[in-house]
Amino acid sequence: MMSTFWSLWVIVLTLACIALCTWVLFANKKVAKRDDADAENNTTGHVYDGIEEYDNPLPKWWFQLFVGTIIFTAIYLVLYPGLGNWKGILGWTSTGELAAAQEKAREQYVDSYDAYSKMSVEELSQNPEAMKMGVRLFANNCAVCHGADGGGNYGFPNLTDNDWLHGGTPDHIKASIVNGRNANMPAWGPTIGEEGVAAVTEYVLSLSGLEHDATLVPAGKEVFGTICTTCHGADAKGSIAMGAPNLTDDVWLFDSNRETIAGTVRNGRVNRMPAQKDLLRDDKIHLLTAYVYSLSH
Repeated sequence: MMSTFWSLWVIVLTLACIALCTWVLFANKKVAKRDDADAENNTTGHVYDGIEEYDNPLPKWWFQLFVGTIIFTAIYLVLYPGLGNWKGILGWTSTGELAAAQEKAREQYVDSYDAYSKMSVEELSQNPEAMKMGVRLFANNCAVCHGADGGGNYGFPNLTDNDWLHGGTPDHIKASIVNGRNANMPAWGPTIGEEGVAAVTEYVLSLSGLEHDATLVPAGKEVFGTICTTCHGADAKGSIAMGAPNLTDDVWLFDSNRETIAGTVRNGRVNRMPAQKDLLRDDKIHLLTAYVYSLSH
């Protein structure tokens, strides 16, 4: 809803434009009367490059077409929103139109959704017809972050492998979709300093067999054991409960180069997956869970 001032502003401008267009249209309906001696030539007097401009009225059909558009506009603005806060006598809204379309779609597919809701996620993941619906749900709600194929993007997990930050069971996947996920790795730079950042970086590189400076690994391991094991575990294999990644494999959410790892340790990371419980019905979430589950099975 707009404030009263802006509502009146829109109303005045809209009606003024319609009135001006109407005046211009009717003002040019007839040929202007001329008092000069050359009036019989029926020109405006404008000449450009030897070409004279005739002063002829609009063709009748064209004039009537413009009149029709003005009448249509007036009727439309009475029936539908268009004048500030005026809602129109039909009470139409875009949200109402969307709700009606969604309800129509729900009625059309209610039998399919009901049948799928009674099936387990594992069964659904093997059902070709159900997965056709699942891929459309994924494309509309998940692909913008995780990619059209579920292969992930920089900072967004790959859903087609078996490396899961918050667990890959049907219950874990559904919980992630329903409630979303909030990940927050603290910035350790101010606490451990640049020397500590450098040492931990080399230790993390060593955990997954990447090229590293072996002279800094002992110091990095000590710092890691003090500040990182709470989330990543003493063996650095991560924790589903904490949403902390396994640092001993070759799966990386933000690349595995030295600069990126150091930046993560120094500045931390904040990631958020939005909850879908208020956007999707339970039956759609169940179907979407099965599709995500199928990507890695």
